[in-house]
Amino acid sequence: IHSCCYLSRRLNQLSSHDPLWKRHCKKYWLISEEEKSQRNQSWKAIFISTYSDLGRYIRYYATLKKAWDDLEKYLGQRCPRMIGSLKESVREEDLDAVEAQIGCKLPDDYRCSFRIHNGQKLVVPGLMGSMALSNHYRSEDLLDIDTAAGGFQQRLGLKQCLPLTFCIHTGLSQYMALESVEGRNKYEIFYQCPDQMARNPSAIDMFITGTSYLEWFTSYVNKVVTGGYPIIRDQIFRYVHDKECVATTGDITVSVSTSFLPELSSVHPPHYFFTYRIRIEMSKDALPEKACQLDSRYWRITNAKGDVEEVQGPGVVGEFPIISPGRVYEYTSCTTFSTTSGYMEGYYTFHCLYYKDKFFNVTIPRFHMVCPTFKVSTARMVSGDAVVLSLDYSFFSLTLETNHNEYAVDEDEDSTDTDEYEDRRRVLDIPAPSGRCPRHT
Repeated sequence: IHSCCYLSRRLNQLSSHDPLWKRHCKKYWLISEEEKSQRNQSWKAIFISTYSDLGRYIRYYATLKKAWDDLEKYLGQRCPRMIGSLKESVREEDLDAVEAQIGCKLPDDYRCSFRIHNGQKLVVPGLMGSMALSNHYRSEDLLDIDTAAGGFQQRLGLKQCLPLTFCIHTGLSQYMALESVEGRNKYEIFYQCPDQMARNPSAIDMFITGTSYLEWFTSYVNKVVTGGYPIIRDQIFRYVHDKECVATTGDITVSVSTSFLPELSSVHPPHYFFTYRIRIEMSKDALPEKACQLDSRYWRITNAKGDVEEVQGPGVVGEFPIISPGRVYEYTSCTTFSTTSGYMEGYYTFHCLYYKDKFFNVTIPRFHMVCPTFKVSTARMVSGDAVVLSLDYSFFSLTLETNHNEYAVDEDEDSTDTDEYEDRRRVLDIPAPSGRCPRHT
């Protein structure tokens, strides 16, 4: 419209009709009435000036800006110190300089996000979520553009991959492939998983976490702001809760959330590590004499091949919690599968505190654990020949032995690390984790 306005007087009048530009300003740039008043410009002038700066991102800007705004609003009320770790936006010339430095083009949706926020300072907790299990702890920062560029990979196995996140505790990163090389799709986002059985150190399998930056970031934000991920002690914990995964027995309700841990998993050998968080709650309307204590638990664990293991033992994570009206008890535990999926179910045995000879079972609902889609490295060598494979969990299943272990999580220790690492620069080429929970060693 702006270009056509020079053709005729009528088009010129139309192009200056401010309500027309107001609609576009709100649709593409999310400009509010308050912001317009502060700028003291017409809607047309605001649109043109914004377009001259951000026009190449018009397909992505509104979606990413809304995601960032929603995230800031949500975390501002629940994790204010995390909001304080966000860095200001970068300039176009900064992004151009990074492209020149790494010799690869950055996707426009990635660039657009960094025009809004340049990642975060290197602090704990990380914006991209945490996980705590026994003495294993992870907290992922969203890297700023300079640190990401410093960790750009050219080595075999991660060729032309840019780190998006980093955890100082585990050395864990999520990478984005900037080119379609080594069996990866361009702009695919993944966790690396070194093949522990390959002689070739460049044999790196991938757990896929996104097909583009826009999809990866906005889907994560949606999980956070809709309460899909719990906030525990000012941190985002990446447990996924299935709303149907709830069982009520009398006055006691048991619900389960689960999470896959890529840093403790491997494709070769097949070892898929899952953690789950169980919430046991007694209704606040229950009678006081319904108070009870957990004595034991029973698990029935089934892998993707239908092999069943049964586990029975005293207490949970070494504790025998007392449940009374309105009280909630939560604990975290884990299991490993040699198949890419499996499920668990069972029951707890309680005894009444007022009638100590009275015992009863409380159902634990069946909950499923599924490994993300993954790709097998193109560099794996079998009898001297490269094997090129791309596998999806729904078509792949290996059966060995299913292991099950329970661990306590001391949140006071694992969830309150506030050390700042803003000035600490590091090379993101750290040896991969062992692929096993530390308690297994």
